[in-house]
Amino acid sequence: MPKTLRLILGDQLNLQHSWFEKIDKDVHYLLMEMRQETDYAKHHIQKVIGFFAAMRAFSTTLKEQGHQVIYYQLDDSKNKQSLTENLQQIIEGLSIEKFEYQLPDEYRLDEQLKAFCQKMAISSSVSDTEHFLTERHELADFFKGKKTYLMESFYRSMRKKYHIMMDGDKPITGKWNYDKENRKKLPKDHVPTQPFMFERDVTDIHDMIQSTDIETIGNVNPKAFLWPINRAESLQLLDFFNKNCLHLFGAYQDAMTPNYWSLYHSRLSFSINTKMLSPLEVVLSSIKHWNANSEKISIAQIEGFVRQIIGWREYMRGIYWEKMPEFRQLNFFENKRALPNFFWTGQTKMNCLKHSIGQSLDYAYAHHIQRLMVTGSFTLLAGIDPDEVDEWYLGIYMDAIEWVEITNTRGMSQFADGGIVGTKPYAGSANYIDKMSHYCGTCFYKKKEKIGAKACPFNSLYWHFYFRNREKLEKNPRIGMAYRTWDKMDTTKKEAIIQQAEEYLTNINTL
Repeated sequence: MPKTLRLILGDQLNLQHSWFEKIDKDVHYLLMEMRQETDYAKHHIQKVIGFFAAMRAFSTTLKEQGHQVIYYQLDDSKNKQSLTENLQQIIEGLSIEKFEYQLPDEYRLDEQLKAFCQKMAISSSVSDTEHFLTERHELADFFKGKKTYLMESFYRSMRKKYHIMMDGDKPITGKWNYDKENRKKLPKDHVPTQPFMFERDVTDIHDMIQSTDIETIGNVNPKAFLWPINRAESLQLLDFFNKNCLHLFGAYQDAMTPNYWSLYHSRLSFSINTKMLSPLEVVLSSIKHWNANSEKISIAQIEGFVRQIIGWREYMRGIYWEKMPEFRQLNFFENKRALPNFFWTGQTKMNCLKHSIGQSLDYAYAHHIQRLMVTGSFTLLAGIDPDEVDEWYLGIYMDAIEWVEITNTRGMSQFADGGIVGTKPYAGSANYIDKMSHYCGTCFYKKKEKIGAKACPFNSLYWHFYFRNREKLEKNPRIGMAYRTWDKMDTTKKEAIIQQAEEYLTNINTL
């Protein structure tokens, strides 16, 4: 075999990959911590530490297996902090004859590596990451000729393709989706399972980051880092989820409370998105546990979990590769307002936002309803520029890599794509937040009031959103009820609601 350099990106930590089946002294594996990756967005400190710690652990494992590994730490003097400059330096320094890499999951890296390979004098090749359940363009092929990309039909095709919870061509119970059973509010006296957290000392990585001028957000205890950083720990977290959380995952997956940050969620997305775990092994592991305990765990719990991973996750990746790079520029409502300052501090009188943002700053984590119906719904109603919303979501969450972040943010959450991902905007008033959470009871604002000094901002902003976007939305068949309700309101009341909302928008940083 020619002297080969194989690149491993920070989200390609797949020990099961066929690359590693054979030991070859002529094959060198390369992992790099780079300013190119720390600086393209302002990331959460836990996210930067987590990626670096996982990459270092992966490198160590490969070396222990006998592979030749080159590892550039962020502070290495030879590190040029650029992917292509480092590659060129190593290729020349080691007289490399062939360059190989795995398909990147981000469009910018895909373009960068393709351009680099076109200019190289040596040969190159690209391999699949052997992780996803679909090819990049499989979703586009599935929906070819269709105007809308209905996730449910794609999800059903995935169930059939991998024969997951199927009886022939039909779902095992005759029913595909149990979403309606997965929207319960957490009872007030309910105490959920305490989250399983690791306590790794990452002071060395933390101090290295602090010694640079890298801008990060959020908080961390470097002596007790809570996230898994290798495959063994990721499998421990999966086992904990199956045994302690799966039985109530579906029921309370949309529930929100200021008292508990993790509830029954798996928190496996960082492990899966970095490929320490494969989506198929996660799903099959949980189904196996459910099968062994089906008398204690209803099908609604496992189906909701399976749908998130083999349905929603693969669907979002397919949308990404079908619609990029244009997707990054979409702004259906032409929103231009700046993101409020409290998104970086959590200091707001709105209890739902204070807790959802505060939790995100403390743990680099919030579950999907906090992201969609609290922070996401607020930025949608307030008309925040989707570029700023994207930047915030991409930076603050542990699991945020552009292929999965931007489709959820600019698509589902902000409806900036005009309806590619979602059939209607996910706009909600205080009524929805109160229905699914315990935030409203102790809030400074009054959940039932639309007008007045203590009226919940969500209420007037909700109607202001529909009012100002009527031309773009009123023909949407899923929104008719909102406009019929608005049109029945007294004119004086409507004017007061609009004025209330505009006052809130003018003074948005003081809410």
